Amino acid sequence: MNRHPTRHWHALADGRIQCDLCPRACKLQNGQRGLCFVRMAADDRIVLTTYGRSSGFCIDPIEKKPLNHFLPGTAVLSFGTAGCNLACKFCQNWDISKSRQIDTLADAASPETLARDAADLGCRSVAFTYNDPVIFMEYAIDVAQACHQRGIKTVAVTAGYICAEPRAQFYAHMDAANVDLKGFTESFYAKLCAGQLQPVLETLQYLKHETDVWFEITNLLIPGQNDSDAELEAMTQWVVAHLGPDVPMHFTAFHPDYKMRHIPPTPPAALSRARQIASKNGVRYAYTGNVHDKQGGSTFCHQCGAALIGRDWYLLSEWGLTDDGRCQTCHTPCAGIFDGPPGTWGAKRQPIRLSTQ
Repeated sequence: MNRHPTRHWHALADGRIQCDLCPRACKLQNGQRGLCFVRMAADDRIVLTTYGRSSGFCIDPIEKKPLNHFLPGTAVLSFGTAGCNLACKFCQNWDISKSRQIDTLADAASPETLARDAADLGCRSVAFTYNDPVIFMEYAIDVAQACHQRGIKTVAVTAGYICAEPRAQFYAHMDAANVDLKGFTESFYAKLCAGQLQPVLETLQYLKHETDVWFEITNLLIPGQNDSDAELEAMTQWVVAHLGPDVPMHFTAFHPDYKMRHIPPTPPAALSRARQIASKNGVRYAYTGNVHDKQGGSTFCHQCGAALIGRDWYLLSEWGLTDDGRCQTCHTPCAGIFDGPPGTWGAKRQPIRLSTQ
């Protein structure tokens, strides 16, 4: 079994080992695994059991993460491992996040192989996604360091459920993130995620005020659970007050899955309503996702209303930005990370096998 050493743990007086990676603070006897399943107590320490293993690799458009303001139109090499440190009943990647790695991790790749192949395949970035990268942070950090040596940027797709010290260590190696803000009440997190809201809010504030990481927020709207006007009002007002108006928000559609197959899909009108509430409260870049909505997926200048980036699903259409990210009509800056003309990867998704050399 792969047993990679980790840093964030301490020994308890009763002989157990406490994992200090996330607020769950799993207290484990030797041989026991945390809720995430991939961090285990062994030889009186916490080890990572999925280092260098993946559930698969795929080249995606960066907009699929979703990141609408980070190197638009470019290709990103995406991969994940197994496990998760939350237990969301609505998980839409449950076959990966709730898997036992022996059944899932068919592919192996060293950090150097991942970085080299990403460069050879023309990817501008590598994304840690499909399951939450905080639980395999040692592997993610090593991959990020190898990528940065080749000029490739790194992206974390995460729920933001992590403690302060590992949070700082993890994000020091990330260039961008999409943080899944699953709801805006502690009761939602407790009932449907077996977690807490406050640590996620602390991660968002840390990213905004203490790092240069570009980040966007995703909120999966689940009918009858987290989609009330009151909750959307509170969430979007908090975002503007604590993070500012320039953090993009993606309101995405739920589909019945995992332990919530009895809940109907999110109506497109609910996503449009959320986008309208966000815009009313000062969010400059509010989007709809998981539905075909060209208007809701496109970027507009918050100053003059001109179309800056047209999107039809993941395919870019209109382009109204200068090379340095300003509106071509009124020259107002558009928040984000832009690097000249847009990429041309388009909407295609390309599963790959990495080289074995």
